[in-house]
Amino acid sequence: MSGGKSAAEVFDELGARYEEVFGRVPGQLAALDWLTARLAPGARVLDVGSGTGRPTAEALARAGCAVTGIDVSAHMVDLARSRVPQARFEQADVRTYAAEAGGFDAVCSFFPLLVMDQREVAAALERMASWVAPGGYFVMATVPGDISGLDIVWMGHEVSVSSLSTAEHLRLLGAAGLEVLEHHTALFLPGAEHAGAAGAAAAVEPEEHLFCYARRPA
Repeated sequence: MSGGKSAAEVFDELGARYEEVFGRVPGQLAALDWLTARLAPGARVLDVGSGTGRPTAEALARAGCAVTGIDVSAHMVDLARSRVPQARFEQADVRTYAAEAGGFDAVCSFFPLLVMDQREVAAALERMASWVAPGGYFVMATVPGDISGLDIVWMGHEVSVSSLSTAEHLRLLGAAGLEVLEHHTALFLPGAEHAGAAGAAAAVEPEEHLFCYARRPA
């Protein structure tokens, strides 16, 4: 990775400011509604890049799921434990996290893969897919594009970001044994949901978000 801070450093410093800007992304809330409607009470769900615990872990726990959240930021993990005490959170990196193959009824991945390189993004998608049980679901969101080690300033922090094209995301998920049931892109305008977030959102440009809903055949 070229210049810029690590994901852990950035999110340790951002803390609750991240939730102010990205805690009410309409496409993410819709994805959570879609997922929780398909999960039985007690379903085991992994939230990768759980952040402050809101909105993902909170919505899943409210639906009666057994939620585990992982995040590289120790500060985010502390915030999540205080905000969503009914879920379990641990500081861990998706690139090295040890999980049982097929160990979760659903895996969520809302924007945790951008501050790594393209090879790591692809490997993380394969790893997360392997953790989905037969009949289980994988729901993800990212900023799509064939982007490799692009240095940007995001929310006041210099970061190096990478991603994959929409077509490559779909190819990798299919190769990992998942059936993509739906995918779409949506333009997110930071601050549009809550006027109070306008100050924090001022440092964030509009983003194109890719949402994928997938399932591992039973």
